Amino acid sequence: MIEFLIDEPEGKVHATLLLAHGAGAPMDSEFMNGVAAALAGQNVRVLRFEFPYMAERRRSGKKRPPDRAPILLQTFAEALDAAGGASLFIGGKSMGGRMASMLAVERRCCGVICFGYPFHPPGKPEKTRLDHLAALQAPLLICQGERDPFGNREEVTAYGLPKLVQLHWLEDGNHDLAPRNKSTATLEGNRTLAVAAALAFMNREK
Repeated sequence: MIEFLIDEPEGKVHATLLLAHGAGAPMDSEFMNGVAAALAGQNVRVLRFEFPYMAERRRSGKKRPPDRAPILLQTFAEALDAAGGASLFIGGKSMGGRMASMLAVERRCCGVICFGYPFHPPGKPEKTRLDHLAALQAPLLICQGERDPFGNREEVTAYGLPKLVQLHWLEDGNHDLAPRNKSTATLEGNRTLAVAAALAFMNREK
């Protein structure tokens, strides 16, 4: 049974985002809490859930590697069924966003939002994770740091991504969108811009 952590807006709900965590941090990590709170403050209902390995880690206190993709996708699909409702978007942080994009090949939703897409493993740019993107049934927004080791701006620009994929670059950001200390950008500023891009994406047809 899927258990949701829900951020409910005070005003009228304009959209719902089913948001999955990344490989190494839970649904209530600092990043996830910040994004969910910011979106809820703009009338987006945010539903968070955990994949089985992370839920077990919470229960036992012992670290476990991520589940295999079939289990991740099955869990995401169950969460999608449980969420239901109109104006439903899916997405996530890193691995969670990748799973959302893979689910959007098979299942319908209003759109997909990924904060830091893992285009390839760090240090292995030849092992890209792009093939399924050509079969997307919904538009995909990727908010990506310019120097993300999972796919930086120079690498990703050369991919020739499908038209349904929209990129929003965050200045000097890493995989968590954080810039270096010497940068003119800030972590708070980059996250604010990423949330603004997500809001614009969800409101694009309204």
